[in-house]
Amino acid sequence: MALYPQLILDALKHVRYPGNGVDIVSAGMVDDNIRIEGNKVSFSLLLDKPNDPFAKSLVKASEQAILTYVGNEVEIVGNIGLNYKTQLPPQPEKLLPQVKNIIAVSSGKGGVGKSTVSSNLAVALANQGYKVGLLDADIFGPSIPKMFGLEDARPYLEPVDGRELIKPEEKYGVKMLSIGFFVDPNNAVLWRGGMASNALKQLISDANWGDLDFFIVDLPPGTSDIHLTMVQTVAITGAIVVSTPQEVALADARKGISMFTGEKVNVPILGLVENMAWFTPAELPSNKYYLFGKGGCKRLAEEMNVPLLGQIPIVQSICEGGDNGKPVACDPYTVTGQAFAELAKMVVQQVEKRNKELPETKKVNVNR
Repeated sequence: MALYPQLILDALKHVRYPGNGVDIVSAGMVDDNIRIEGNKVSFSLLLDKPNDPFAKSLVKASEQAILTYVGNEVEIVGNIGLNYKTQLPPQPEKLLPQVKNIIAVSSGKGGVGKSTVSSNLAVALANQGYKVGLLDADIFGPSIPKMFGLEDARPYLEPVDGRELIKPEEKYGVKMLSIGFFVDPNNAVLWRGGMASNALKQLISDANWGDLDFFIVDLPPGTSDIHLTMVQTVAITGAIVVSTPQEVALADARKGISMFTGEKVNVPILGLVENMAWFTPAELPSNKYYLFGKGGCKRLAEEMNVPLLGQIPIVQSICEGGDNGKPVACDPYTVTGQAFAELAKMVVQQVEKRNKELPETKKVNVNR
């Protein structure tokens, strides 16, 4: 196949910059100096900012576009450079050096209310005087912007020690970032695993999180590249697994626990949270109806020898709070507000216990 620059440019027109939807060729983000030596193609992408959160994702997308629309025999992987109008500042020796504890909130399956627990736990910790950050790591299904009423938020860059970093949004005392702040909420995020992982890394390393007592990471359900990216990028203090009492959810929760406690990952489990533990109608606050079974997470916690951190009931206000952008933990005097306040206290106790009894967590080296 005869390769020439216009063929490469035509392929790159299929790559769009996240957020504005403009293809990178029309946006002037492709260096005119496209070098072709046999099947080897190399060029640079031109970016305005040295810490563009989508830089690495754009490189991956550009490589894939050329392999797809020009041919898989093209030698392009590793041959796309990045140029900036300003020089890249030196990276800090340690990611998130001012963060004391990083807590991963996970679930074996979707639909168990993991993001609801993450959001309300973050707010409850902030209510108790802690400095809290919340990262929405569910790249393909971000929900934190909706839950905090920040769907129109667009974080900006601010200078910090010679670097330009993303300034997290802040509401109810919680600093937060989500890929949902940077993409069109009406369109699906169609990224390959590597692109999503790179975007997540940049939300962690290129953001001004500042001093935090607790950094809550809302992981996607199941086990995926995102989970591996997290444990390989930062040292996670411990993990919280969310489940409902029903057996099908508990079976997946077991897998989630085994993922963290496996020999290669070895992240401590802080405990289980039983969500949707029972239904209590507003007109009968003392009544409990166990819609999904009773005490399933308690039995699993005993079986797996991990603490049961809390049981969160089903009440209408939880759904309404998430839809209206005000987590129920904002009001600590409601039934669910009290439940999340108690959950926050238990999490603090377990983190203190873990830090006292176990060595500092290290980043994980997992061979894919």
